[in-house]
Amino acid sequence: MSRSIVSTDQAPAAIGPYSQAVRAGNTVYFSGQIPLDPATGALVDGDITSHTRRVFDNLKAVAAAAGGSLDKIVRVGIYVTDLGNFAAVNAVMAEYFQAPFPARSTIEVSGLPKGAEVEVDAVMVLD
Repeated sequence: MSRSIVSTDQAPAAIGPYSQAVRAGNTVYFSGQIPLDPATGALVDGDITSHTRRVFDNLKAVAAAAGGSLDKIVRVGIYVTDLGNFAAVNAVMAEYFQAPFPARSTIEVSGLPKGAEVEVDAVMVLD
C-alpha cells in the first residue's frame, strides 16, 4: 500500500514530529488541528465558536490538499478542555458538515497543545 504525506501552507505547520495528514491508499488520516492561524502559527483570538471555526477551516484546507473535501470525512474526533462547550462546538460542526454526518467522538481532556480549548482530528476516504 502506498503512503504519502499531505501538506499545505493553508493550514498550520506541524508543531511536532508529525505530518498534517497521511494518505494510505484511499484513506487520509488527519493529525489533530487546534485553532492556529496558518499565517502566524498563533492561536486565534475569540471565543470557542471562533476557535472551532478556525479548526474546521484548517481541516478543510488539509482535506483539499489531499484531493478531498469535508464531505469525504467519515470520522471526526473532537477533544475539548470543557464539555460545557459541547453545544457551541456542535453548532459549528453543523455549519461545516451535512447529513449523512461522519461518525464522531467528543472527549473532554485536561489540556491541549498551546493552551487550546478544542482540537479535532479526522479520517477521510477518497473515491
